[in-house]
Amino acid sequence: MTGQQHQRPDGKGVVASGRPPHPPGTEPSGAVEHVGPVYDAELIDDIPPNGQHQQHPSRWCRWWQWLAARWRGSPRVPLWLKDRTQLTQAAKDALAAVLTSPVRFAGAVVRGTVTAGRVWRRWVSVADYRQAAEEAGKLADKYTDIRALALFRWKVTGAALAVAALAVTWSVLLSDDRLLWLVGGALAVVLAVFGRRRDGQPGRRQALAGPRSLTWTMDPHILVDAFRDARLIGKDETLRLVDRPTRQGHGWAVTLDLPATRKAVDVLKHRDALASALAVDEVQLVVERVRGTGGHAGRVALWVADTDPYDTPPKRTPLRDAERWDAWQPVPFGRDARDRPVVLPLVWTSLLIGAIPRQGKTFAARLAASGLILDPHARLYVADFKAGKDWDAAQAVAYRFLSGDDHHHVLALRDWLAELVEHVQSRYRRMRQLDDATCPESKITPAMSRDPALDMPITALVIDEVQVPLEDRTPVTVDGQRLPTGERIGELLTWLAKKAPAAGVVLILATQRPDSRTIPSGLRAVLGSRFALRVMDWRDSNIILGEQMNTRGHDASRLLAAHKGVGILRPDGDTTSGEEVATTVRTYYVPGDDWNALCQHGHTLREAEGTLTGHAAGHHHTPRLDHAPSVAALASGHGSSGGHEADNVPEPLASVAAYLADDLDSEHGREFVPTAELLDALDTDATTFARGMHDLGCQPVRRRIVDQDGTSRQVRGYRTADIHAALDHHGGGKDDG
Repeated sequence: MTGQQHQRPDGKGVVASGRPPHPPGTEPSGAVEHVGPVYDAELIDDIPPNGQHQQHPSRWCRWWQWLAARWRGSPRVPLWLKDRTQLTQAAKDALAAVLTSPVRFAGAVVRGTVTAGRVWRRWVSVADYRQAAEEAGKLADKYTDIRALALFRWKVTGAALAVAALAVTWSVLLSDDRLLWLVGGALAVVLAVFGRRRDGQPGRRQALAGPRSLTWTMDPHILVDAFRDARLIGKDETLRLVDRPTRQGHGWAVTLDLPATRKAVDVLKHRDALASALAVDEVQLVVERVRGTGGHAGRVALWVADTDPYDTPPKRTPLRDAERWDAWQPVPFGRDARDRPVVLPLVWTSLLIGAIPRQGKTFAARLAASGLILDPHARLYVADFKAGKDWDAAQAVAYRFLSGDDHHHVLALRDWLAELVEHVQSRYRRMRQLDDATCPESKITPAMSRDPALDMPITALVIDEVQVPLEDRTPVTVDGQRLPTGERIGELLTWLAKKAPAAGVVLILATQRPDSRTIPSGLRAVLGSRFALRVMDWRDSNIILGEQMNTRGHDASRLLAAHKGVGILRPDGDTTSGEEVATTVRTYYVPGDDWNALCQHGHTLREAEGTLTGHAAGHHHTPRLDHAPSVAALASGHGSSGGHEADNVPEPLASVAAYLADDLDSEHGREFVPTAELLDALDTDATTFARGMHDLGCQPVRRRIVDQDGTSRQVRGYRTADIHAALDHHGGGKDDG
């Protein structure tokens, strides 16, 4: 051993002391250098003072933790004893109750006096006896008895008043004011108790069941009346408070339980009616369904803002102060009505941004790209078909960049897409050769995206005004066939949106023409994240956000024109917006100076990491590409046609199949499509369309649908199962091979 060990007197451990293995100045024959004493010992716990152990305090701590857990989890313990915020609000409510108690007591006395007078009037007039006789048809026979009983009750009233007058006179003569005060106080208390507002009594408004709260805004009676006025509950139904109203931000928040027969989704659908009943604008009312362990289908959370939450200057993006960003982290996108931050995940999904002009879609697209710009390992393709200078600063970081709306710009985008298709296929081939530790699930990982040897960085394709290339009708030859350039670009984008996210390729598409003809239905169906700023019609909102989103309370056509940058975000992935399918968001503001500084900082980061390539590095020309790989990829059945060979299907069935591609191929697609919707989408004559569909074996049926205002009506239309069967019969079914 290189040291000496000494046993402790208590036998609890061993301490060690050491000395140099050789005397100073005497080294062994080998070339060994002396480095000091070497100790051999083992670690022991510190001994408490006076040799006492800490068993009792640890047991006490464990007992206290167990008691606290039981206290917090017990449903019998009031919520204000579990949560500090609720306790603070309860204290405020108690203080408000004390301060307003004189006024409330006086009001209760007045109500008790009026109620007592009404009760006395019914008693002295024998109203109950008279009503029973009238219902039995024996009023004439009982008239004498009723009159005699009424006269007797008047005599009793007179006698009582005489006794009361004598008692008052006697008290005055005795000059005992204390007795008068005692009698008057007792009478006032009796009248106040008699006049208190109790649920279900005549002449009193229905109040909320559950914990009561006195707040200046979220009055329980107003809430009940508002829900009844909006026809969300019946006249004989009431609500129940889950927890007392509290201040959250610049508004009041409350959680309610609906009656057993009511659903929270109905409140979401009729949010505008509830806002009207509460006398606030729709943007001031936020309605959310409470999900998870603490929620159920009939529990809703309301938040009512004091003023318009979007009538303030927008906040600048926090990324302007960020040193760098990780593309795998959600990007700070904006803030909701409660001023809570909202983030947008980008990896493994794609984003569609739609709006009418001058609503802020370019700023939203730049926000989404900002996080990728600050990641030196990310690669960007930027195509600006607005032909302005909004994206010029991105040339400092872009791997590919173009700005213009001519046909040669559209062809350049087609070459980019073919390049990305080939690159995605190459990534998947290389993933198959990697071991499970490096690539566990045939998906790109953060380590893979930052490995220069693998060449699989997170790649974003940003296209502003994507309707320009998609509407290009100039014919091009693909595999011996001529088709419009826009259709070819739509097929390539659809293939990338389907297969590229798992390989680390992200699509960010912005358009000011969010109609069914501009964005193919097959492409829209595979874009996971949607952001709709203000549009002109609820149909345009549904095109961006998804079918039936307006019936779930999310309609971008209801946004105010003055609210620039405010839109409805339907994200795909983990966000901070809870369980809600969509959230109204005010995006952060990225002015020109912040945008330029951000792009220059991204250029500096890429120079430092050695990842500055492509256009940003001075290579402004895209090499000529072989389009054979992309043609083969689309021909293998992964294109935008959804597996239906439209060339073998007669019209109008082929056009219907193209319009309903996502519904026909998806397990969760619609089962019924109204005829009016098909006529509007295909712009055809009703008689010709009906005759053509009949000849191809599709018979219309009648079904009931729910409009955006919640009303139900019966319409004619076609079942998607019949359309699918007709496609199979006419050679347009899916290829089994």
